Amino acid sequence: MSSTPYAQGLQYAEEETIPIAPGEVIIVEGILIFTDAELCENLDLKVFVDTEADERLIRIIQRDVNERGRGLDKSIRHYEKFVKPMHETFIEPSKKFADIIIPIGGHNTKGIDILISKIRWMLHEA
Repeated sequence: MSSTPYAQGLQYAEEETIPIAPGEVIIVEGILIFTDAELCENLDLKVFVDTEADERLIRIIQRDVNERGRGLDKSIRHYEKFVKPMHETFIEPSKKFADIIIPIGGHNTKGIDILISKIRWMLHEA
């Protein structure tokens, strides 16, 4: 298996790949993972970490303003024209491929605890 580095500032994936050695647990992360059927077939457990729309918008505005030098108005227009429609078209429908959906993003400690317990159980059963 290999990974393709993502150049955040350049907004594209680099052509080089990084080999990933087999391990007891390999976490594959990315917003478009569930759109790749071949990848999904090779995952033992598929988790969708859901985040409220307002939280996503706040993160995008902060990143756009602080890291990309966009103004607030330009960031909001970009969100409305590109980010929100793409999320609704590709990301939101992909939730149906997840085995587990954890709402409230990384702030859902009970959901994360359940996920950790499931991974530990799977490792013990293997």
